[in-house]
Amino acid sequence: MDKTLAWLWLADAVGSACHYARELLDLWPDPEELYETLRAGTEAPPFCLSDGALCQLQETTPFDYEERLDHCLLTGVEILTPDDPAYPERLKEIPDLPLALYVTGDKTCLNGGRYVGMVGTRRPSPYGRQAAYDLSLALAQQGIVMVSGLADGLDSEGHRAAVEAGTPTVAFLGTAVDRTYPAANATLRRRIEAGGGAVCSEYPPGYPGKTKGTFLARNRLIAAQAEVLCVAEARTRSGTLNTVGHAETYGRPVLAVPGSIYSALSEGTNELLRTRRAGVLCHASDVLELLGQPCRSEPPAQQTFSLRDVSEDARTVYAQLGPTARGVDALCAVTGLPAGRVLAACTELELFGGAQALPGRRYIAL
Repeated sequence: MDKTLAWLWLADAVGSACHYARELLDLWPDPEELYETLRAGTEAPPFCLSDGALCQLQETTPFDYEERLDHCLLTGVEILTPDDPAYPERLKEIPDLPLALYVTGDKTCLNGGRYVGMVGTRRPSPYGRQAAYDLSLALAQQGIVMVSGLADGLDSEGHRAAVEAGTPTVAFLGTAVDRTYPAANATLRRRIEAGGGAVCSEYPPGYPGKTKGTFLARNRLIAAQAEVLCVAEARTRSGTLNTVGHAETYGRPVLAVPGSIYSALSEGTNELLRTRRAGVLCHASDVLELLGQPCRSEPPAQQTFSLRDVSEDARTVYAQLGPTARGVDALCAVTGLPAGRVLAACTELELFGGAQALPGRRYIAL
């Protein structure tokens, strides 16, 4: 028997995020032996097994999973089990470790690196999006492997920055391994896989089960793989804070980006800071210090923006910009300038480092 079949048999029975997975492996580290014992009926079943799991183990056999194994082999999906050298060592530390992890991309990036999680709201402000991207880019440029969930918003910014830096990044899915959610991130996923990164899931190709709770379950894997968890922007009630809770349980330090006291999107991060559940995250060096890793090289000096260097129109437009994006029409209305001069002023501010353009010809001050 291929031992992978026995692992699939056991993993499917206990389910994802099984709280007694480590306890079960301590008792029965070899699933083949557990199968033979249950089939022979010579010993009492492991006391930690739930009734539902025991029933499924008794009603199925490892050979029922041959089709799944063949499908994964044919489609390039790796199956990592706790006895596989490529299985992430950091996941072995947690009590609810996955008994089968499905992986696309390059599994070698799952061990041997320095790992930092970047998480946050799926509907970020321009400020949160920029913070997540810039911090992730700076860390990836130092060789840090960014870890997140390939979701909308700040997860995507962390992965995208790593891809731009040419550094592997690890994504944990809350869906079947062959499904990208949201579908709009399919291109980003391909870039992650092509760039030496990995996309991982507890859920096999074509997973037919319920997805309620699967995204919260995958949050623990992000927290476990990360040595430090970074939160760029989050509300007070969010999946992001669920990830923070797992990080605290696993003893991982948490850092949070301070946000505006007027923004609901920063209420969660500011509360983490206020209650000292998280340290302040303003620069990549805040993370590197926790990792005990010095910067490989000093970052290039940034040009300091000065209103003295720009035209009168640019100064007028700049006075109306802030952290909330404003479109050209709105800027025309508040400055009294025609659209052509507003656009020219915005372009000038971009060149001199005073403003950033966002999609839809909207601008924020830097």
